[in-house]
Amino acid sequence: QVQLVESGGGLVQAGGSLRLSCAASGRTFSRYHMGWFRQAPGKNREFVSAISLTGARTYYADSVKGRFTISRDNAKNTVYLQMNSLKPEDTAIYYCAAQFTGSRYEPPEYEYWGQGTQVTVSS
Repeated sequence: QVQLVESGGGLVQAGGSLRLSCAASGRTFSRYHMGWFRQAPGKNREFVSAISLTGARTYYADSVKGRFTISRDNAKNTVYLQMNSLKPEDTAIYYCAAQFTGSRYEPPEYEYWGQGTQVTVSS
């Protein structure tokens, strides 16, 4: 069992930055691939970024590539999402998720989810 708690969301102006954190409980964090997803009002949950067990491989949606950076610290059981050059269309609830195996891009492939943190980007 893994429990995930996101933090770091908030209100920021376009062009600004935020850093999201996701703290995981348990001693098996390093066995899980981690992902970030987001969901805007009236839209489906969409893939944002993912990171492999050791952090050696990272993956990004085209919409955030070059602006967002995912990282993890297995010693701290934490995954991060650094978001720069934020745009109003980045406004959404951001969720972190953990998976043992499966497609990194598909929400149903993730076993555990956090409660989400709101990110609002004003124009």
